[in-house]
Amino acid sequence: MTEEELLRQAPAAYMNEVQQQFFRTLLLGQRSDLQARIDVEFQALREQEVHSDPADIGSAEEERQWRLRSLEREKKLLDKIDQALERLARGEYGWCQETGEPIGLRRLLLRPTATLCIEAKERQEQKERHLREER
Repeated sequence: MTEEELLRQAPAAYMNEVQQQFFRTLLLGQRSDLQARIDVEFQALREQEVHSDPADIGSAEEERQWRLRSLEREKKLLDKIDQALERLARGEYGWCQETGEPIGLRRLLLRPTATLCIEAKERQEQKERHLREER
């Protein structure tokens, strides 16, 4: 099934078996790609050269820190993908964790790991903004 075919389905078909399989395939593909990138980054970190020049050491350490931050972000995304796959297995995928309303196919296509519908996400972001402004 293509994205266009998915979006043409009737609203009553929301999160039927075909749609669940579409997102399972999408998430598994993203997980595989992400795991491959993580493996390449870990290998690059293991093979990083040791330098004796202080300037080279500083540059190498800065690059190492950048790679570690990148790996940390990718690991968090990997965890989110795994959580989305778990929600799929439980039949909870595609439904807002706050309101129980459908998240929506378009939003899930853009962010397959989404757990909140647009309205709930906007409320969450407003609360976060308000808390930051109070500090």
